[in-house]
Amino acid sequence: MEYLWLAGAIAAEVVATTAMKYSEGFSRPLPSLVTALGYVVAFALLARTLRTVSIGTAYAIWSGAGTATIAVIGLTLFGEGLSTAKVAGILLIVSGVVVLNLGGAH
Repeated sequence: MEYLWLAGAIAAEVVATTAMKYSEGFSRPLPSLVTALGYVVAFALLARTLRTVSIGTAYAIWSGAGTATIAVIGLTLFGEGLSTAKVAGILLIVSGVVVLNLGGAH
């Protein structure tokens, strides 16, 4: 169940970060509100996750998965460029999360 809380935290953080881009520097009220609420939900769910999952593992997964997802959203929604360095960075993030989980981190 703890990884479902973590998945929710990741999803909320991704929604909040995407809304922040649409908020245009917090000048648009609705995306700004979605940003604030999304981060509140993300931190609440992350805090719930930390009851049973170690902080290092939870935070690595939360930040890594969020970063990789936002990079993909940047490519697809915002037309950001794709470079070899960006692909390598995303692969390294995903690899790090996999290694943490295979290493038996709790």
